[in-house]
Parts: sequence; structure tokens; C-alpha cells
Amino acid sequence: GIMAIGSGGNYALAAARALIDSDKSAEDIAKRAMKIASDICVYTNDSLVIEALDSDSAPKQSGS
Repeated sequence: GIMAIGSGGNYALAAARALIDSDKSAEDIAKRAMKIASDICVYTNDSLVIEALDSDSAPKQSGS
């Protein structure tokens, strides 16, 4: 799923939904969506800090 928050969240959400069917990575989609949002919303800028979670670092559940 896709989610967005903040003043430009709706713009970023719309952009990400439009890009989700592309062959781009999740990080590339997020960057492009934020660039689009920053071009539209005066309260959103294009200075980004991307924090990504490694899918292999998900917590392992112990068996009972």
C-alpha cells in the first residue's frame, strides 16, 4: 500500500499512485512523488531524507 502525510501528502499520494505500476523501486517512486508534490504545494520542499528498511531485517518470531 501507499500512504502519505503532511501538507503535501495528498499531492505525493496522487503522484505515487500514478507511478506505482512502473518498474521503479519504492525509493525512486517516493523521490519522484515528493518532487511532484514540492512543485505543487508551497508548504512542501524537495529537501528529502530517505530512510529505508531492509526487508531481511524484519524481526524473527520465535516458535512456541
